[in-house]
Amino acid sequence: MPATKSNCLLAQGDALGPAIARAAEVIRAGGTVAVPTETVYGLAARADSDDAVAAIYRAKGRPDFNPLIVHVADQWSASGLAFFDRDARKLASEFWPGPLTLVLPRHERAGLSAAVSAGLPTIAVRCPAHPVMRALLAATGLPLAAPSANRSGGVSPTTAGHVFDSLGNRVDLILDGGRCARGIESTIVAVRQNSGCIVGWSLLRPGPISAEAIAAVLGSAPMPTAGSGIEAPGQLASHYAPGKPVRLGAERPAADEFMIGFGPVPGDVTLSADGDLAEAAARLYACLHAGAAAAQPRLAIAPIPDHDIGLAINDRLRRAAA
Repeated sequence: MPATKSNCLLAQGDALGPAIARAAEVIRAGGTVAVPTETVYGLAARADSDDAVAAIYRAKGRPDFNPLIVHVADQWSASGLAFFDRDARKLASEFWPGPLTLVLPRHERAGLSAAVSAGLPTIAVRCPAHPVMRALLAATGLPLAAPSANRSGGVSPTTAGHVFDSLGNRVDLILDGGRCARGIESTIVAVRQNSGCIVGWSLLRPGPISAEAIAAVLGSAPMPTAGSGIEAPGQLASHYAPGKPVRLGAERPAADEFMIGFGPVPGDVTLSADGDLAEAAARLYACLHAGAAAAQPRLAIAPIPDHDIGLAINDRLRRAAA
């Protein structure tokens, strides 16, 4: 079991306090800790240290032009790192703590490593809801940079075992908080400004919070993002890859394919036999990990409806297949 690994601590129930105390020591010393969030496991390090952030990039083999999400305890903490306009405050009030990341203009005196923004004038910031991550934020009193806890470009982890299989001893400590409930990375929204005036918002990465839900809060549709370049994590054309060719929209597998089913389309594993998109999102990466470990050299994946959280699932699958 993952919790028996030498660098893995159980972080549930009565074991939470001691595990968090040890993890906080590692973080304060500049180390890395894999920690569960409600979306996926993140690889956390103190965001105010160049050396600590470099350790994240080293462990993941991550391109340094790909920015990191900074996790904070609350909106007040975030306001010391980024400029919150009216729309950003509305979104934070509605969806934090939760799976929404905001890309906002960065304070010049935020005191963060420049590497978390990958040279951009903005910062991606999120207030997570998972009790283990929230406990770690409280214990350290620091903003934590925390991309997904896996090798760069690979399948994101939703269990401590996934983290260990991907990173092993590249991470100083793994907090085992069980399976992530949402199972898919946060929605990322950029609030657009021009000369200090709000001009709209863009959906940079679909996730558990839909564009429709964002639009309902802000009262406007999203602006296009074409040509804007990489502004946030998860925008690389090839990402979340299982290391094998992936065929999408498959109704049945070929002889050499591991089949991931959905709804009425069966498979070696299924995202959701009932066609439940929320269940499919929660199981997405577990199924991709199963496919990556299977004997078949190729993966086939059943069609997924392209609405609601299905948009986010299909976004990840297209990048996995690229």
